[in-house]
Amino acid sequence: MTWVLLCLLRWVLCSASVSPCGHGRWSPGSGRGTTSHCSCLPGLCLSQGTGSQNETLSKPIIWAKPSFMIPNKMSVIIWCQGTRKAIEYQLHFDGHLSALKRPKQTGVSDRVPFPIRRMTTSTAGQYKCFYQSGELWSGPSDPLDLVVTGKYDTPTLTVHPGSEVTPGENVTFYCQLKTGTSMFFLLKEGRASRPQRTIGSSQANFTVGPVTTAHRGTYRCFGSYNNYIWSFPSEPVRLLVTGNVRDTDLATTEQPSSPDLWELYLFTTKPGFQKDLTLQDHSAKNLLRLGLALLVLLALVGLLAEDWLCKEKVKEGAGGDSSQERRRRLRTERALDKWPRDAEAIGQAEKRS
Repeated sequence: MTWVLLCLLRWVLCSASVSPCGHGRWSPGSGRGTTSHCSCLPGLCLSQGTGSQNETLSKPIIWAKPSFMIPNKMSVIIWCQGTRKAIEYQLHFDGHLSALKRPKQTGVSDRVPFPIRRMTTSTAGQYKCFYQSGELWSGPSDPLDLVVTGKYDTPTLTVHPGSEVTPGENVTFYCQLKTGTSMFFLLKEGRASRPQRTIGSSQANFTVGPVTTAHRGTYRCFGSYNNYIWSFPSEPVRLLVTGNVRDTDLATTEQPSSPDLWELYLFTTKPGFQKDLTLQDHSAKNLLRLGLALLVLLALVGLLAEDWLCKEKVKEGAGGDSSQERRRRLRTERALDKWPRDAEAIGQAEKRS
């Protein structure tokens, strides 16, 4: 009896730690798991634990296309890259599950897209992604800060002592915004650049230096009330670092820029474009309303036509019945008129005979 109780106790403990028996529980971010196997036979009770598995999945990679800076109401795609063996991907927004996706065919691709059709203040924030391979979940990716732009006025950017300096000098960028704000961002064009942030109400100073050839390029600034909602970009300011510059220095210190992306970005962040976008949005809504109204009108016309046809059929049926009734009455009257004459002729014939 004792071994039966021990078996039941061990089985309960097994069931509590594994569900179902033989399959461990993991959650995104753990990256590893344990598996326990239980068997209970008459006279024998075994509990076999495989222990902690040392297998760890590689960290996923997350990025946004066309950029982490997206103009208001424009679309963006967040990509999450794991492995070809991944069976599920999860996208987390500000620490909470936002979306999940499973590859159509496992083993074909190592990444999945998470599209955002319209970038707004509610979709701007920090994103991370996870993926599952087998029974294991990966750790989180590096955070992706997705920014919406075009929400405030356009700031102005200047540089002192000037836009052309020599190596070793210090330069200061001044970013001003008429609309009161709480922070400013300075961004150098290029794929590898990261924005610099500083606090300010209407103006912010960004000190850069001692400058090298790696600092030369085109700069813009933004105003913002938080890390994810930015103003329109300022006009570009190009910093030139003169002196003996070798091609090898540029190759090792500067990443290739993406002018086409910036041209698209600047075009779509112009206030005029935003107004045109709003007008196009209203026009599309008006066309949709007109289309729905036209469909309703056609449906009403169809119903009225069907009702009219039904009434016409009823009238025709009623008219046909009236004509038949009149013919029936006429035959009856003729028969009644003919009957006395026939009777009188028969009587006369009998008298003659």
